Amino acid sequence: MKTILSLLFMLFCGVSFSQTTLTGTVLDSNSQPIPGANVIVLGSSVGTVSDFDGNFTLKVNQDPPFTVQASSVGFSTENIAVTSSSQTLDFILSEGSILDEVVISASRTPERIFESPVTVERFGLKEIKNTASADFYDGLENLKGVDVNTNSLTFKSINTRGFATFANTRFMQLVDGMDNSSPALNFPIGNLVGMIETDVLSVELLPGASSALYGANAFNGILFMRSKNPFEHQGISAFIKKGITSQEASGDNDYTDLGIRMAHKFTDKFAVKVNFGYLKGTDWAATNETDKFSPGRTRAAYNYDGINVYGDEVSTNIRAASGLGIIPDVEVSRTGYNENVLTDYKAESIKTDWGLYFRPITDNSLELSYVGKYGTGSTIYQGTNRYNIDGFSQQQHKLEVKNDNFTLRGYVVSDKAGDSYDMVFTGININRAWKSDKQWFQEYIQTFAGINLSGNPLNLTEQQKHDASRAVADTGRYLPGTPEFKNAFNKSIQDPDLSTGSRFQDQSKYYHADGNYNLSHLIDFAEIQVGGSYRRYSLNSSGTIYTDKDGAIDYSEAGIYTQIQKNLDLNDTMELKLTGSVRYDKSEFFDGFFSPRLSAGLTVNRDHNIRASVQTGFRNPTTQDLFIGLDAGRAVLIGSAPTNLDRYSRTYDVSTEGQMDVSNGGAGQPSTLIQTGRAAYENSYSASSVEAFALSGNTNDLKIGNSAIVKPEQVTSAEVGYRGKLNKVIADVSVYYNTYKDFISGENVVAPLYGNVDANGDGVVDLDPMALKALQNADFNAYQTYTNSKANVNSYGASLGLSTKVLGDFDLSGNYTFSKLDFDENAFPDFETSFNTPEHKVKASFGHTNLFENFGFNLAWRWSDNYVWQATFGDGEVPAHNVVDAQINYKIPSLKSTFKAGATNILGDEYFTAFGTGFIGSQYYVSWTINNL
Repeated sequence: MKTILSLLFMLFCGVSFSQTTLTGTVLDSNSQPIPGANVIVLGSSVGTVSDFDGNFTLKVNQDPPFTVQASSVGFSTENIAVTSSSQTLDFILSEGSILDEVVISASRTPERIFESPVTVERFGLKEIKNTASADFYDGLENLKGVDVNTNSLTFKSINTRGFATFANTRFMQLVDGMDNSSPALNFPIGNLVGMIETDVLSVELLPGASSALYGANAFNGILFMRSKNPFEHQGISAFIKKGITSQEASGDNDYTDLGIRMAHKFTDKFAVKVNFGYLKGTDWAATNETDKFSPGRTRAAYNYDGINVYGDEVSTNIRAASGLGIIPDVEVSRTGYNENVLTDYKAESIKTDWGLYFRPITDNSLELSYVGKYGTGSTIYQGTNRYNIDGFSQQQHKLEVKNDNFTLRGYVVSDKAGDSYDMVFTGININRAWKSDKQWFQEYIQTFAGINLSGNPLNLTEQQKHDASRAVADTGRYLPGTPEFKNAFNKSIQDPDLSTGSRFQDQSKYYHADGNYNLSHLIDFAEIQVGGSYRRYSLNSSGTIYTDKDGAIDYSEAGIYTQIQKNLDLNDTMELKLTGSVRYDKSEFFDGFFSPRLSAGLTVNRDHNIRASVQTGFRNPTTQDLFIGLDAGRAVLIGSAPTNLDRYSRTYDVSTEGQMDVSNGGAGQPSTLIQTGRAAYENSYSASSVEAFALSGNTNDLKIGNSAIVKPEQVTSAEVGYRGKLNKVIADVSVYYNTYKDFISGENVVAPLYGNVDANGDGVVDLDPMALKALQNADFNAYQTYTNSKANVNSYGASLGLSTKVLGDFDLSGNYTFSKLDFDENAFPDFETSFNTPEHKVKASFGHTNLFENFGFNLAWRWSDNYVWQATFGDGEVPAHNVVDAQINYKIPSLKSTFKAGATNILGDEYFTAFGTGFIGSQYYVSWTINNL
């Protein structure tokens, strides 16, 4: 026993003797503390970070000598040799160049942004703390080449290089490697259930096609958000932000945003963290009463469809409905309700995440972790219709194993729609709860006919006849605020059947696994990476979005990739970096695709880098492209998966005239007919040709619709660029050209309820009298199909970014972006590319992080050219606009606090970035942030 105790004592003494505890500070060249600086022992994974005052304590299980390194984004890296266990380490870091910042996204491995083979934008801790925007996510709008389309206060859609709607399925958003897209919607919903600002370590944005490394959804760009690891970033940090939003339509309303981060390293092997965030405000009210299809019309018109008025989408041709020659041959719509009586414009976000981190082996980078995320919120989403997203929730759970050479993760993402509902169908079905469409139009027609049959004794004009007919048909209509209206409203938003209600149901999910292995520690001649991913979708909207009324729809896709990267020293001043990668992806519905990428970067004198790349991307049709089956009012959205065409069906009433078979002596049509989604793809006219036929009566104007079944979309992108330091100016310029093949978008078609549009199958319209009669009698249905463009779609653009110091130590930066669509829209009027990007954008910022001791400020200005917005909700012009944001901040080191006061859109000129949304007003706030390292 004595021997054992002696051995244990000696072992304990040995361990204690070999542990070295070091203390020190990390300061900048102005003797200001640098919080959150990384302090590590070179050649090991042992490290810590500096606190708010720049102080650190580092425990090392070895005796001197060894070297300790301190670094921080935006500053130089400094080393100090440790020769004594009692040595105090005081690091002075000079402000570095943004070209020295390290990014991971471009090549899946750390590299200087200066040497990245493709364009990368970075938003680090310094930019987050100094942004003039209301939060870090909004601050991304100031990056070069980035478009941020504001859906609502809490839902903003980020995109690069065009082709984006709020349903932005071409852009990927990753949070610590997890896809942040909603399983039901198939795209990210901004930062509604995303990250807490105090937990953000860095944000990287990779514009353009990136399928070679990241798969099918990485088609137009990727946003990478990385959080702080609790091993390196410990303690409690928090913020609270109070202010108001100000908009002409909704007035001034309170705004609150707060968050707290708690992280603790219990031992060198185990650490945890928890985040919580809460945001509450009032959304930008949408009150546009302009007619969606004819801006000159007013609410007095008999066929009116207001942009933000719902229920007036229901219309009919009153002559066709009546069969009376004394009734005018015009469309008449029901009276709708304004959006602001169908929603309370509540904007709310509650999100939390937690993580358990385990490093089982001392002085080894191996880390095992479990991360859980949950978010719920309320916002406004604009897709085919306008939706009140109320209590929507999403959760993610991830298991990950990684070290310096490999990453292996698996996660599940699921969502629930909560009490969300379609505001368009709410308006429609409040009307129907009061009076059926059939009864309303009958009363309208009877009143109009009565005026004409009586000889019109009051000499009413045509418009006055319509006004009188509407007044009679609207008698007893449910008025907003009345008990009848409230009861009908509540009944509608709780009913998922769109023929009687408007509830949005969903409990979809997807399972994802991916891995990456870097062989550089095994192979010397080049850096080689291999990896792959697998995803399985399970769609479960109970038939309210997808054709899954009879059960969940499951399908999967998988991919593998490899990348080789080689650095060649050409001489003492020139280095060439070559990168080649290729990925193979396969969806169970389509043939597999290869996506190669080749790039080269030439570095000259360390200050200049010229890059060139050719990369390809592909995009599998999304869940909506394949399986949607949604009646949006004006048209039915029908996906084109082969199994989907017959799963969507609906029974339609046939007009009285349509029930008579004019071709063979009145054999007769039934009073009702069932039509499936197959009609859109196999028996339809193009919508534009039906409109032309309605105006001219010339059957030669009719064209076959019959959209082709959708297949994967491909893009080839060529890019050249330059990054470098020209005296005191840092420049980044790039030019690209994209060529798309089988471009996926929607096509508008009209399918008659009876008759054949192309009985011979030769692609030429057959003048079937029954099909023509169906058009004349309004016995048809409008569809939006998902298909591929028959035409070439190309785009090209360029961007230029400049940054420098002026007037001593003031930061000045600016950038310009040019984007252009190359597509003949006149030749393909039924096909919309939804480019939705201004041709010219200019952005600039001016500020100082330490104008005087502990005081800083920043100004940001953006100008956007006018452009045409195209989406399923509607098309329209977005005017050019200027936006100025500003903030001032003051640090109080003794309180470990930073106070900020800021305002967005301080000019007060309200604007919008998409057709149909609310005008964006101003936002004013003050914030207090504590101990944010």
